[in-house]
Amino acid sequence: MRLAVSLAGLLFAGAAIAADKPTELAQLELLAEHPIEGMAAGNLSGLTRCGEEWLAVSDREDDRFYRLRPGDGAWQAEAETFDAPPVPPSALPWGLRMRTWTTNLLRGGELDFESISCDEKGNRYLLSEAHTALLQVGPSGIAEWLALPEGLVRQARASGMLLRHNALLEGLVVDPAGERLWLAAERERRGLLVLHKDKGRWRCTGGCVLMSEAGQVRSPLTPQSDKRYPRSFGDLALLDGKLFTLERLQHRICRRSPTTGAEEKCWSFSAAAVADGRLYPEPYGNAEAFWLEKGGAWLGLDNNDLPRADGERRPLLWHFKAPAGGWGAP
Repeated sequence: MRLAVSLAGLLFAGAAIAADKPTELAQLELLAEHPIEGMAAGNLSGLTRCGEEWLAVSDREDDRFYRLRPGDGAWQAEAETFDAPPVPPSALPWGLRMRTWTTNLLRGGELDFESISCDEKGNRYLLSEAHTALLQVGPSGIAEWLALPEGLVRQARASGMLLRHNALLEGLVVDPAGERLWLAAERERRGLLVLHKDKGRWRCTGGCVLMSEAGQVRSPLTPQSDKRYPRSFGDLALLDGKLFTLERLQHRICRRSPTTGAEEKCWSFSAAAVADGRLYPEPYGNAEAFWLEKGGAWLGLDNNDLPRADGERRPLLWHFKAPAGGWGAP
């Protein structure tokens, strides 16, 4: 009996080790790296392309987003300013709102814009993590806060999301028609939410929550360490009807179902992150901005003004080649 129990214990331990070992993913090939000049406060936290125009946002600036002018080396950022009206009342608890407000007051960026997306009409959508709110900036430059469903925050918190300071909404993507949008809750628990526009109003059609996930994993930046960190989402992209997530701690991009959030396939960019002096002095990873096209992926690094191993401290844009078989490969 003792032998049977011992064998069962060994099998269980072996299964646990196997489950903890990260799956070997295909590595994406880094094609180019572009420093960004002209973002005075740095902190490249969101990226999108509207037609032929590259746009970026910083989580330290409340009155602007940036147009990026490509170059062979560094890209130049040019600010477009706007006047954001007063933020609508937040459904977050008072204590969480006050802690977020105090932190942002000290560091700068009270609205804490973490992601940017756009629709085919030329509307720009900016995600405020601090207020779990969406600011729409129209083609004319007029900014207005979207009226989000009352149940959005309640449903997210009931699923274990949006409970912790600095772990709120982190990613946003809008479909080209401007009729459906997805939001990513960052961590502890991370998750995906979806909203549909119905008769001009954003609603939780059949519920806002697609998925919610807990758990901790090791960082590929510190393979020698057994320390684990919460799974997280950094940003979202949409391509050919599929939803893609930037998962910065694990240094990977994953394709997911837009209706359930279920993971379908993932690719890694960890090899590029650890090579040639690119390591930063923190284990979480700095990729926070994300845009995807058929030919490749673009990742923006929010380095919090910290230098990496080679001394570079400007915001950076990484351009990766699409995987063999494309993003829709089985």
